[in-house]
Amino acid sequence: MLAPLRVEDAVEMVEVLGDERLHEFIGGHPADLDGLRARYGGLVAGSPTPDELWLNWVVRRRFDGRAIGTVQATVATGGHGRAALIAWVIGVPWQRQGFASEAARALVDWLGGQGVADIAAHIHPQHHASAAVATRAGLHRTGEQVEGEEVWRATG
Repeated sequence: MLAPLRVEDAVEMVEVLGDERLHEFIGGHPADLDGLRARYGGLVAGSPTPDELWLNWVVRRRFDGRAIGTVQATVATGGHGRAALIAWVIGVPWQRQGFASEAARALVDWLGGQGVADIAAHIHPQHHASAAVATRAGLHRTGEQVEGEEVWRATG
């Protein structure tokens, strides 16, 4: 299940996101609690750009409500309608159980239902697990690259 991100979620998420392996393809290092609280505060406050919307959710297991990851979408309005750039991350102990695919699919379906016609994700070319999630979520490789990552896009 997806629950809107709150600053208070940092307490639970610092453990979920604390594994260095999550940064293999995206770089950086896990944030400490204060860093994650600050990041979540900014995300919850929203984009300073008027035509851009930041949407962030915590992925929680249905049976016990345990936080296991996040999904996010940055939705921008431009000359060609609304476009979303999406991302997902599931903590290492909960990977390879279908949670990322289910959450990403729910996000793509929800965005489509909101009239977002262009939905894309940027995925490192060696991140085969994220490529599989993208495929299950209805995204396809486009052949485009942005900063060394492949662009995957929903084709409706």
